[in-house]
Amino acid sequence: MKYLKSSLSLCALLALAAVPASAQEKRAITVDDLLAIRDVSSVDLSPDGAWAAYAVKRNDMDEDKTFTRIWMVSMEDGTVLPLTGETYSASDPQWSPDGSQLAFLAARDDLDEEAATQVWTLDMRGGEALAYTDVTQGVDGFEWAPDGKRMALLITDESDNAKADREAKANGDTPKEHPYVIDRLQFKEDGVGYLDRTYTHLYLTAGRNEAPVQLTFGQRDDSEPDWSPDGKQIAYVSNHTEEPDDNFNSDIFTIPADASAVPADPRQLTFNPGTDASPDWSPDGKSIAYTAQIQPELVWYATIHLALVPADGGKEEVLTEALDRNVYSPAFSEDGRTIFFLSEDSGTQPVSAYDLRKNSIRKVIDGELAVTGFDLGPKGTMAAVVSTPVVPGDIFFSDKRGKLSQVTHTNADLLDQLSLSTPQFVDFTNPDGDTVQEFIYPALGISGNAVPPAILRIHGGPVAQFDYGFDPFAQIYAANGYTTVMVNPRGSSGRGQDYASAIWADWGNRDFADVMAGVDKAVDMGLADEDRLGVGGWSYGGILTNYVITKTGRFKGAVSGASEANYTANYGHDIYQREWVMELGLPWENQSEWHRISPFYQIGNVTTPSLFIGGGADWNVPILNSEEMYQALRKRGIETGLVVYPGEDHSIGRPSFVADRYQRYLGWYDNHVKGE
Repeated sequence: MKYLKSSLSLCALLALAAVPASAQEKRAITVDDLLAIRDVSSVDLSPDGAWAAYAVKRNDMDEDKTFTRIWMVSMEDGTVLPLTGETYSASDPQWSPDGSQLAFLAARDDLDEEAATQVWTLDMRGGEALAYTDVTQGVDGFEWAPDGKRMALLITDESDNAKADREAKANGDTPKEHPYVIDRLQFKEDGVGYLDRTYTHLYLTAGRNEAPVQLTFGQRDDSEPDWSPDGKQIAYVSNHTEEPDDNFNSDIFTIPADASAVPADPRQLTFNPGTDASPDWSPDGKSIAYTAQIQPELVWYATIHLALVPADGGKEEVLTEALDRNVYSPAFSEDGRTIFFLSEDSGTQPVSAYDLRKNSIRKVIDGELAVTGFDLGPKGTMAAVVSTPVVPGDIFFSDKRGKLSQVTHTNADLLDQLSLSTPQFVDFTNPDGDTVQEFIYPALGISGNAVPPAILRIHGGPVAQFDYGFDPFAQIYAANGYTTVMVNPRGSSGRGQDYASAIWADWGNRDFADVMAGVDKAVDMGLADEDRLGVGGWSYGGILTNYVITKTGRFKGAVSGASEANYTANYGHDIYQREWVMELGLPWENQSEWHRISPFYQIGNVTTPSLFIGGGADWNVPILNSEEMYQALRKRGIETGLVVYPGEDHSIGRPSFVADRYQRYLGWYDNHVKGE
């Protein structure tokens, strides 16, 4: 497959979608179309900047599972080539320093049903991929050494139970079920289950099939390895406090990349009491850029800053405190004079650059878009995963002059058939006089002066934002005749720390006022029918939905996904014990606050027909509170429903369940909002 590299501006891409569907003979998007969209991620530029490797995830409806495949694309002419097969999943592509090999993670279950995830390498001159590691319990992550031979590996300890199961199978026996024996403070993790005393540590391997040597130890997890340019040290992230389960105080450490020095004492470089993460060495090896959350007492409301520390220890310097926007994925430029990073800013997600000489910030990739990942190439070039309201996500290339071009068109054949909604970005004033922003996706297929029904779609978080990235829910609602109102209320990211922390220990009040004002704005603009409104969301979107239905009867139907409503019941049940205690105090000492913030105790006010949805194995926001809300409304005689997806965690992943969830939202709204 080959596409000419597109230099269409992003504005032109959006304008194309605004052409009437009839002029292009396009049709409305369907749930089947949403499941057919392939997801692009994990871009990695080759050292010469000629090719970018990336991952593409697809849904296989026949097998009812997802597969992720590694591809590469030419930055010159857009030629795309698959690098891994379709019958297994591969992830995290990384070019070797000389560009001769591409490494990736894969569990080759097409070869062995019980295969563990290993590092594989592909010789770019040709041939089949070869296993680089052979680790019994598998590999969680890796990073090439500058010499292109060694690797830093992340490996999780093999538990006693897993070892017993493995030995039983080797002897031809059926493994026995084991009791969960818990002694940790933080004893659950979504997608993992109950936590034991196994931890993830840093290992060093000298080459293919060489036994990894453990570099870090202790009852703590280590993550995010990054090699020094001379290959002598590895920076990484770890929490060395007395009880890592009780705080978020991770720091940046370095350790010698020398198997003969084991065990070596790691060197702690940062001492910030908050979360330090994402280390990136400068090209001269003298400093390390990283992200720092410097006010841990504000938990998730605290801004994440860009910071810098000398690699041999010294003063930690926060660089972006005045920016007051969350910063992610710092990366030094080739000359070491600039640090590039992702950030969130008022509905956009740009790539920005911090000039270390001028102490100034400029946006490098910006506009009505969302960048979800990037990688730097030679001479100031960059590849990025970019999404817009009408482009689900593709690889874009920024040349040395900063000209941005789309180089992959992963879903073009499908998108060319579809009529998509283009949002309006609207500012309005809330009841307290603050400026609030929202996206309004107009309904499609509305004739004349008809005013369509509308859905208030609420984002998760709470500290997150709706942005210019492709939103499948907004598009499927628009295709089915609904305007979609997507507010970034107080509590959202992208507007600074004061805006985010405005809902501290006060969920469901200021944010409720803002989303309701956003609905009023859409009604005033003639884009939403006041008498035909629905509301819903997932995670915090479901939580705020629960507040909404206890405070107003304005909505004809509500769908609350993966939500909470009774916080005392969740103490020890969900995974947020640290956050709840920091924000609300201990439930047995400050019960009035836990009670006040729980919408379950106002359920007697609810008149809105409400559907509750969640994963049966969701340990992030467990199904428990959805069951309680359903039970209470059922007892009161209010129309309600409960849908539980067996085996699913917070991120519903099984394709048939993903499709079912879209249909549940649409069906509930069609029945109660449209009255069909």
